[in-house]
Amino acid sequence: MLTVTSVNVNGLRAAAKKGFVEWLADTSADVLCLQEVRAEPQQLPDEVREPDGWHVVHAPAAVKGRAGVSLLTRREPERVQIGFGSSEFDGSGRYVEVDLPGVTVASLYLPSGEVGTERQDEKIRFMGEFRAYLKALKERSAADGREVLVCGDWNIAHREADLKNWKANRKNSGFLPEEREWLGQVIGEDGYVDVVRALHPDVEGPYTWWSYRGRAFENDSGWRIDLAVATPGLAQRAVKGYVERAASYEDRWSDHAPVTAVFEL
Repeated sequence: MLTVTSVNVNGLRAAAKKGFVEWLADTSADVLCLQEVRAEPQQLPDEVREPDGWHVVHAPAAVKGRAGVSLLTRREPERVQIGFGSSEFDGSGRYVEVDLPGVTVASLYLPSGEVGTERQDEKIRFMGEFRAYLKALKERSAADGREVLVCGDWNIAHREADLKNWKANRKNSGFLPEEREWLGQVIGEDGYVDVVRALHPDVEGPYTWWSYRGRAFENDSGWRIDLAVATPGLAQRAVKGYVERAASYEDRWSDHAPVTAVFEL
């Protein structure tokens, strides 16, 4: 079995003070993908920078306090890669991948964007470069007899079932037609599979992010934007996919919840 969990920690230093350390000690995951770490490794407490029993790769952003992704594996990786060959984005703390026996696992933090601003233009540029990389990665991995799993905060809700208030968000970043079309091309045309949706095809959500504003969490008014996206051979071996929604607002250590996919290898 291979259990992979992904979560946007919304600042790892803050999460460590609110329950992440205890959660990490209890998790049964073999691989853990983190996004929005927002810290240099030396700024992190020892128990999250180099936790016992884990091999850790941190990929902070060049701009301090922004983005940042990490990968934790129980088994030492055969290969580590930070970035995906982009002159614009490889220093932005948005992508790291490792090779484990038979599978490449990556942690992704796709830009969130904001309509009418440079942030949205940046998101579109990232999407264009990253889709080309995903296609090349899939082809290269297939030639090597490997599978691929890209987990993380994709910052796009693909379908109406992926966010509660979809009608009110049709003109907002994260649910724009061009963003949804792009994700549909990755998940489908390019041959990748949304693992949790494939396991739960006819349900609303399960949501993975709830705004801290208002009563979004209490009302389960969320978005499903944290995804485990796999090549078909690996996706076919998925036996479980679920979201660890906190029991209460007070129990949250991030505005996102961990997403887990379990594969029978």
